[in-house]
Amino acid sequence: MDEWAPNLELLAAIRETEHVTRAAELLGVPQPTVSRRLAALSKAVGTPLVVPHGRGVRLTRAGHTLADAAVRALAVMATGIREVREEIDPGTGRIVLGFLHLLGRSLVPTLVGGFRERYPRVRFSLIQDSRQVILRRLREGEIDLAFFAPLPADDPDLTGTPLARQELMLTVPVTHRLARRRRVRVAELADEDFVTLEQGYGVRQITDDLCAAAGFKPRITFEGQEAETVRGLVTTGLGVALLPGYGIAPLQGVVEIPLSPAVFRTIGVVRPAQLTPVVRAFHEYAVSQPRDFGPEFSPLGGC
Repeated sequence: MDEWAPNLELLAAIRETEHVTRAAELLGVPQPTVSRRLAALSKAVGTPLVVPHGRGVRLTRAGHTLADAAVRALAVMATGIREVREEIDPGTGRIVLGFLHLLGRSLVPTLVGGFRERYPRVRFSLIQDSRQVILRRLREGEIDLAFFAPLPADDPDLTGTPLARQELMLTVPVTHRLARRRRVRVAELADEDFVTLEQGYGVRQITDDLCAAAGFKPRITFEGQEAETVRGLVTTGLGVALLPGYGIAPLQGVVEIPLSPAVFRTIGVVRPAQLTPVVRAFHEYAVSQPRDFGPEFSPLGGC
C-alpha cells in the first residue's frame, strides 16, 4: 500500500487530463517521472492503468477504478485539512454551496449576505445546477451544503431541513385561452404543449408527477435548464409551463395562474453527516429562524 499514497495526485491528474505531459505540467514534475511512476503502479497492481489513445492516453478499466478512488481519497484529505485549519479559526474558511438556478435570485444571496455580516472572512463558492447533479456532487463531497426541492426522502447519508415554500403556477402567454382564468386544474392541460426543464430538475419531476396524477403524460415541445428561458419560450407561444411563481410582476407577455388545488414545493437545505466547523456554523444560521427570502417564497405552513 505504501506506493499508492504518494501517487493519488498523479492518478487524479491523469484522470483529468488523459495526457502524460499535461499531467506532469499540472503536478510540476518532469514527464519521464510521470511515465516511470505509472509503469511502477501498473506493475504493482498487475495490469496496465493506461493505454495510448491518439496523442494522449486513456485509462483502462482498472485505471478508472483506481483514479476514481484517488479523487475520493483526495477529497477526504482536503476536508480533513480544512477541518484542522477551521478548528484553529472557525471565522475563516470556505463554504461550497450548491443550489437551483431560481434560488440565486434571493434565497442564497440573503443567507450568504447575512452570514458574512457575522463572519466577514468566510469565503463562498457557488455552484448552480440541476437537483440531480447537486445531489451527486453533495454525496461525493464536492459540495458542502445544498439548497433545492424536493428534499431527499429516506436517504441515510443526507439530512434535509425545510426553510420555505414556493407555489407552482401555470404560466401561459397572455393570448392563451386560459389566460383570464382565476384557477386551472392540471387535468385541463392534457391537450397542451409543454415547455419545461430537463430531466433531473425538481420542477420537471413535479410536473411529470402532477400530470401523471391527472391521467396524462405531458406533450413536451422544448426543454431547458433555466426557468427564465422556459418563461421566455412561453411568451412566444411555444407551450405552457408549470413554474414557481415569480413573486413580483412576471415577465411581460405571460400570465401566471394558480392551480386548483394549489401546489407548493418545499425549499430546504440539505447536508451530509460530516460538516467542517464553518459549514456547521452556516447550516445552523440558515435553519435558525424564519426569514424573508423574497416575494416568491411563503413561510412554511402558510399560503
